Amino acid sequence: MAKKHFNAAGRAFFSKEDALLKTPDLIAHQKESWKDFVDNGLSEIFEEINPIDDYTGQKLALRFKSYEFQAPKTTKDFAKENNLTFEAPLHVQVELTNKVTGEVKEQEIYLGDYPWMTNQGTFIINGTERVIVSQLIRSEGVYFNTETGSDGKKYYGAKLIPVRGAWLEFETDPKTGVIYVKIDRRRKLPVTTFLRALGRMTNAEMREIFADVDNGDVKFIQSTLEKDQSAGPNEALIEVYRRLRPGDLATIENARNMIERMFFDFKRFDYGRVGRYKINKRLKLETPNTTENRSFQMEDLFEIIKEVIRLNNSQGEVDDIDSLDNRRVKLVGELVARQFRVGMLRMQRNAMDRMSMTDIETVTPGQLVNARPVVAAVREFFAGSQLAQVMDETNPLSELSHKRRLSSMGPGGVTRDRAGLEVRDSHPTHYGRICLVETPEGGNVGLVTNLATFARINEYGFIEAPYLRVVNGKVTDEVVYLDADHEMREIIADAGSKLNEDGSFVESQVSARKNLIPSQVSSSEVTFMDAVHRQVLGAAASLIPFAERDRIDRA
Repeated sequence: MAKKHFNAAGRAFFSKEDALLKTPDLIAHQKESWKDFVDNGLSEIFEEINPIDDYTGQKLALRFKSYEFQAPKTTKDFAKENNLTFEAPLHVQVELTNKVTGEVKEQEIYLGDYPWMTNQGTFIINGTERVIVSQLIRSEGVYFNTETGSDGKKYYGAKLIPVRGAWLEFETDPKTGVIYVKIDRRRKLPVTTFLRALGRMTNAEMREIFADVDNGDVKFIQSTLEKDQSAGPNEALIEVYRRLRPGDLATIENARNMIERMFFDFKRFDYGRVGRYKINKRLKLETPNTTENRSFQMEDLFEIIKEVIRLNNSQGEVDDIDSLDNRRVKLVGELVARQFRVGMLRMQRNAMDRMSMTDIETVTPGQLVNARPVVAAVREFFAGSQLAQVMDETNPLSELSHKRRLSSMGPGGVTRDRAGLEVRDSHPTHYGRICLVETPEGGNVGLVTNLATFARINEYGFIEAPYLRVVNGKVTDEVVYLDADHEMREIIADAGSKLNEDGSFVESQVSARKNLIPSQVSSSEVTFMDAVHRQVLGAAASLIPFAERDRIDRA
């Protein structure tokens, strides 16, 4: 039995002390996300919107420059007592350029009051304390999937999911070996037609690009070219336009403009930072994660098609969509930024309308900027979103648990009716990241979960778990946080493994997880060890004495 020790209150503890890893700030993810939104998120949105030109693009240009949130007008307690919203005013420096005369006017504009986070990680809306529940959702990026044909062979496809813009879905026809693409879930067309429309490519160029992978029994590119009815780039443009805008008059100029706007305009198509990161990681690319590379890239398209062909030839493994490697957490800052962007786009249209109706000689920035659509969009989120919930104030523990909650529902997520067993079930990657015990009963089971006590969320929104590094068979004091993808490649010993004084394992065979599956391995193979005994449980479940002896259905 572990050594018994007492604290000042006289309570006896029979578990080993986890001296290396103290319990972290359990609401740090909420506060840090809000700080990131205030410091960086807003400036990114203003950069995306800049400049706002008039409809002709030749008279006026409006730019948002620096901004500052001033101190909240009331205290948190005063807002609660008087049924007010605890909010802070936003002031923005706006520059208006008259393109005809070259005159530049600059003005500080009050852009409305916005709900402000308290030190406890909550918001007070009309006197009611609310918590923004973090959303656990499928990450942007590229995913490869499979369907089994009547011959028992697997045929592969892919989905390219951006933050903003058209989804691309690729599939392989089991009978002919033709690779098709669907743009925004419209009617499918041969992928070679799409390549021809985007890159003005010839048949010979396409064969050359894919020659290194398209060398199996089935020649996928040749089969697709035979199905492709477009003779050149212009016919391909018309074909794509007809799929996307059936019934509209299809001209080469219309089609080219539409495709340019749909895929190569950053305001309409954006992978997002996470999307670019995931695409690079999955396709083994080294494209810099910059704003210019977040719009559609032809190289990405080539690599996706190559991977589909390679998987068809090798019958390899596809991506597990329920793994935490492919699901990420959207925190409060990102959720509010999304609503702020919606409001700014409404304000942009409003400003463009005003530009066309005012005297360009006398107009000032203040006359063009109307803050109401932005304030309304943000308040609408706090008052009515599925993720903005009245805080559970039953006791301090329920309050803490609510702030660490994750929901798979909400905008872009699943619904209770459509969610199957796979989404709700616990997954091997949940170990040390999501509490294996705490989930409600009923319709929300498995869709509403809680972060594990020691889990943290990285800059891309992926959940990481802490482990101790093992070097030459000895456990060191170095704590390393691993995401699910990294963990799959490691052999991780159980926290209960017995150690000698020098950190080496007592037994030659230890209980460990290899490729996420529990097994017995040689102690010399181990690369990491669980950092803390209770890292598999959330803040609330870890307080249950002898939790493993309690009736725990999910664990």
